[in-house]
Amino acid sequence: MDPVNYYKGYGKVNHLEEQSLHHKNPKKSLITVAISAILLLTLLVGAMIGALIHESNTESSEIQSRSITSAESIRIICNVTKYFDSCFSSISSINSCSRPDPELIFKLSLQVATNELSKRSSFPKSLISRSNEPRSVSALQDCQILLDQSLSQLCRSISSMEVRHGEKIMTESKVNDMKTWISAAMTDQETCLDGLEEMQSAFKDEMKTAMEKSRELMSNSLAIIANMEMILNKVGMRTP
Repeated sequence: MDPVNYYKGYGKVNHLEEQSLHHKNPKKSLITVAISAILLLTLLVGAMIGALIHESNTESSEIQSRSITSAESIRIICNVTKYFDSCFSSISSINSCSRPDPELIFKLSLQVATNELSKRSSFPKSLISRSNEPRSVSALQDCQILLDQSLSQLCRSISSMEVRHGEKIMTESKVNDMKTWISAAMTDQETCLDGLEEMQSAFKDEMKTAMEKSRELMSNSLAIIANMEMILNKVGMRTP
């Protein structure tokens, strides 16, 4: 082989290799840039997701902290009633639980209503002893029976909430029963007053005043049980 041609050929090969390398380098640079861009984008997306998760967790913690106090739970519950002040003050006065448990708070509302009615249940007898009018005495005797029935309905509602371990306090059928019993207890009191009015008894206003607080407290209990599902959702104890 001609040495000159040999070296020329060798030089040509080197020139082609240089050209090949020259063409390959830009491709590698583009790939490197693309990979870097993808990594940067991944980091940015990760940072954004992390920030959103942190914000969400913070909001959840704030909501939870706002709903963990028993006092706030009582406020939420009493907001559904017609007589907020009597609801909040009466339940708060006997509440010893630090947990925001709407079912327990409802039970307390029944207890305060029952306690108040129990104090007034013998009131018709005291009025009978002061009356000389037969029609009025007859109406007051009916009131005595009706108030005893009213008290029995409230006690029945409280007893229905006593369950064994693992049993649900609030089933649909039990909620419906308690709404019926509380409504019946309120109707008994209204029937008492209607009877006194019909007999034109001079004791009607006294009886109405004596029963006013218990009527408010029963109205509160009925409003709470009627809105229990919404209350549980609002305090975060049940998913809507």
